[in-house]
Amino acid sequence: MPRIIGDTIMLREYSQDDLLPMRDWVNDPEITDHLSDIFLHPQTWNDTEKFLQMVIEGKLETRFHFVIANKETSAYLGQIDLLFVDWKSRCTEMGIVIGKKDLLSKGIGTEAIKLLQYFVFDKLNLNRLQLTVHSNNPRAIKCYSKCGLIEEGRLRQKIYNNGEYSDLIYMGILREDYDMLTSNFKPDRTYSI
Repeated sequence: MPRIIGDTIMLREYSQDDLLPMRDWVNDPEITDHLSDIFLHPQTWNDTEKFLQMVIEGKLETRFHFVIANKETSAYLGQIDLLFVDWKSRCTEMGIVIGKKDLLSKGIGTEAIKLLQYFVFDKLNLNRLQLTVHSNNPRAIKCYSKCGLIEEGRLRQKIYNNGEYSDLIYMGILREDYDMLTSNFKPDRTYSI
């Protein structure tokens, strides 16, 4: 798995040392409210440890998992994943979480997504990156839009959360969109570990 180095962060491999910072957010509703339904119930230590071990051992074959880390210290800040890679149609789906509330709205997610786009389009040679987002998550929508993802569809009142319904928005970016946006962008360096 390559490390991808940006201006202030890097995308790196998981390690056993990531367990404690992961545990800090997996049961925090302010962080998990807009994530998948796996976080509807409390996550046990064993749940987190099992996920981490599966990632480290490479048992999730159709996925790529990166830790979003501080460039200088390698400290865990969050994670960004490619899920459901479709090699035939050359597309994939992204998931991201910043695991510390005091780091939200600091540009970390934007930089992480741009580094992941570099990996998706320039390294894996895929044609499409997509994601879903809840309509009541304006911070995420703003971040994704800043990274060139556009709204492609909407399922009205698809999500029920905290006593209200919200839409599920489908967003995506194609390689041609990425090429137009990033003609001068390349990360500092990438290397294999």
